[in-house]
Amino acid sequence: MINQLERIRNIGISAHIDSGKTTLSERILFYAQRIHAIHDVKGKDGVGATMDHMELERERGITITSASTYVNWKDHHINIIDTPGHVDFTIEVERALRVLDGAVLVLCAVAGVQSQSITVDRQMRRYKVPRVAFVNKCDRSGANPDKVVQALRDKLGHQALLLQLPIGLEAEFEGVIDLVEMKALYFRGEAGEQVEAAEIPEALRPLADERRAELLDTASLFSDELMEAALEDQATPELIHEAIRRGVLSLDLTPVLIGSAYKNKGVQPLMDAVNLYLPCPSDVPIEAVDLDSDEPVLLEADSDAQTVAYAFKLDDGRFGQLTYLRVYQGTLRKGSTLVQTRTGRKIKVGRLVRMHADKMEDIDAGAAGDIVGLFGIDCHTGDTFVSDGPRLAMTSMHVPDPVISLSIQPVDAKAQANMSKALSRFSKEDPTFRVRLDEESGQTIISGMGELHLEVYVERMRREYAAEVETGAPQVAYREAISRRADFDYLHKKQTGGSGQYAKVVGYLEPIEDDDYEFVDQIRGGAIPTEYIPACDKGFRSSLTKGSLIGFPVVGIRAVLVDGNSHSVDSSDMAFQAAARAAFREAYRKAGPRILEPLMRVVVEGPGEFQGTIYRSLMQRRGTIIGSTEDQGFARIEADVPLSEMFGYSTDLRSATQGKAEYTMEFARYAPVPKDVSEELLKKYRNQGTEEDTP
Repeated sequence: MINQLERIRNIGISAHIDSGKTTLSERILFYAQRIHAIHDVKGKDGVGATMDHMELERERGITITSASTYVNWKDHHINIIDTPGHVDFTIEVERALRVLDGAVLVLCAVAGVQSQSITVDRQMRRYKVPRVAFVNKCDRSGANPDKVVQALRDKLGHQALLLQLPIGLEAEFEGVIDLVEMKALYFRGEAGEQVEAAEIPEALRPLADERRAELLDTASLFSDELMEAALEDQATPELIHEAIRRGVLSLDLTPVLIGSAYKNKGVQPLMDAVNLYLPCPSDVPIEAVDLDSDEPVLLEADSDAQTVAYAFKLDDGRFGQLTYLRVYQGTLRKGSTLVQTRTGRKIKVGRLVRMHADKMEDIDAGAAGDIVGLFGIDCHTGDTFVSDGPRLAMTSMHVPDPVISLSIQPVDAKAQANMSKALSRFSKEDPTFRVRLDEESGQTIISGMGELHLEVYVERMRREYAAEVETGAPQVAYREAISRRADFDYLHKKQTGGSGQYAKVVGYLEPIEDDDYEFVDQIRGGAIPTEYIPACDKGFRSSLTKGSLIGFPVVGIRAVLVDGNSHSVDSSDMAFQAAARAAFREAYRKAGPRILEPLMRVVVEGPGEFQGTIYRSLMQRRGTIIGSTEDQGFARIEADVPLSEMFGYSTDLRSATQGKAEYTMEFARYAPVPKDVSEELLKKYRNQGTEEDTP
């Protein structure tokens, strides 16, 4: 158990695909002596990186699930989570950042700030996570750390502060100049394990002095003491470190370090920067909600207070369900009793472990600020556990809605049983992976964040559960919406012996942009009794699940209730729900209903010679070009493209660019479909209905 709170760091390593996150994690583990040999992603030895422990990850050379580990570095205990870069697995980044105190944002020295860097940065801002940036791959042709720092300022709005200068670049990259200590650092030994400090090369001295002055100017904004010392030319490294730390903790400063993880250069100074600048658990204010009073409660990273732990990830492994917990307050001890606040159930703490990728070691307790694994409890992602005391709950993480669906069918009865087990596990582990049974067709539908997301889960079903399944054509998650205001005036009246049903609702539907649905009560003078208003809301809300155009959910609608009538005997909740549903159907037809489709923000990067080809490939798929840049013969094109047109794009792009271009995509927004596409979807929906009606 770690007792010195100020020596704990909980950090995540996040970046765009192929920026070198997993390679960096491997070097950190090696230098901290957690592993004794370095293995590379897609390495020739076939072993693969430690943090990519899943067979699929090693085959594809990508990170699919976030892996947790810890290291001890210069008297500090650092919990590290290596997160995926691919947008399809964005929930892994989301849940990691939800429980981490700080982060390392890895950027490629050649490509700089890329599309997923922007997404990751947005997630960090959502959870107010302080970060340091690491410009990796300085050994590659075209590396330019200055350009990356400028992109951090221009594209992400960071006050980026360069703490190091490269000694040589590309093939000549030898080491770095530390602008705080004003010395040159070289990384000697077979794997760069020996950090050698030396005098700054004479040729680089003027540039180092100039950049040091810039560093002092920026850092002194966060410390009056440093400002005075700098004016008298007496700025010490301690004063500079303290000022930078203040700027980082207030989210106003991003220190930038440089190196090449693959070439074993610059990793140890990055680890020092994590210790020096990123927050310990007590530096980060964390709020919970008291479920009994609905009041916010500020948690303290105090090991003797009431225990509060948050389940941020589930993993169903060899020994049953493993729940990853972040302990925010108190101490989690083996054998103690906790309450699951969502259900009120009491659970006994059994086996407690500390994770190292897919390996684990048993521990007796985890104190405030620690990240641990707990076996043998049944819970969901986002559950809060507390010891005796107030019923506290942590706010949950942001979970994006799935944008693509696929029908799956087992090949036989054995596969059916295995498929059910797999789906149950995956949907519990991953909140962005949804499973439902289509009542009309009887098919099992899985939904997720993209083609790769669903492809990986289908492959995992086959490998981990021996569940052979056949997949249907991908389905796009369309939506329906109205385009104009429409009034309703509906009387629901039914007499069937005994008490009947009577409810009258008057009002209108109108389109809104920001919300999915809004209900407005403008009833005056008790025309509809107060107790029936929630029933009207419920009736309208239930009508949104399936629109009448193509059977998809209705979004962007405001239902306004202005008048109505009731009967002292025949009115009821059921009657007003029925009236609201019928009124919705009546008004929806008059409100100009239309179909919306998900538009994806697609970013294609590749050699400039293929720019025209890439443009054409996007335009052919109904893409709208948002912007493009070309730098050093490398083109980057950004476009909004309908998801329905993106199936199979990776194959087409590879063949059109000789395999030299790559793309990423993430959900941007919903937009109306063109008239011809709308007619085609309507026709298809009507034909589907006719087929189902045919005996």
